[in-house]
Amino acid sequence: MRLPKAIEKLINSFEQLPGIGPKTAARLTFYLLHTPQAFLDNFGEAIGNLKKNTVECSICHNVSETDPCSVCVDPNRDKRVICVVEQPLDILSIERTNQYRGVYHVLHGVINPLQNVSPEEIKIGELINRVRSNEQILEIILATGSGMEGEATAMYIKKRLEEENEERQNKFKITRMGQGLPVGADLEYADEMTLQRALEGRREY
Repeated sequence: MRLPKAIEKLINSFEQLPGIGPKTAARLTFYLLHTPQAFLDNFGEAIGNLKKNTVECSICHNVSETDPCSVCVDPNRDKRVICVVEQPLDILSIERTNQYRGVYHVLHGVINPLQNVSPEEIKIGELINRVRSNEQILEIILATGSGMEGEATAMYIKKRLEEENEERQNKFKITRMGQGLPVGADLEYADEMTLQRALEGRREY
């Protein structure tokens, strides 16, 4: 039996999303088929506006409604401390701890040769330029994941930052998110207490 084209098209669209296989895509499609049309209209509008109503902050590269984002313009934030994360979701995780008062830098990925992701394809160059233009920086916290790609990315950034430090009168610390995060863990999935301990336990890197 051939499915209606509208159902096939939505199943195929869901399958393009990470972590969604054919069975899950079909279940989601048939679930939506039985929801009210008003829900579908709102759902479609939310997807349609996802990129229209968001921008990338020109300073930290977080996803926001405004440029610069609310964190970068907050006068109560310590602009001398920058926490480097892989994705915007990591910022939400750290913010839930209510322990960090610095600012952020979002890489939008990690170095991954197997997937042809080089240092030039994520926001490392932007981080170096940001550090280079701010002599007041006291600390860079490397908060990439503890898996192989996250560690490789942190090591690469550390090397680049050390080269910058050699040229500066006011040296800054390079630290790594520390105790509390198990090997291979992503910030996105860690609870608030674990992240708080990881921030408190960061070490010179």
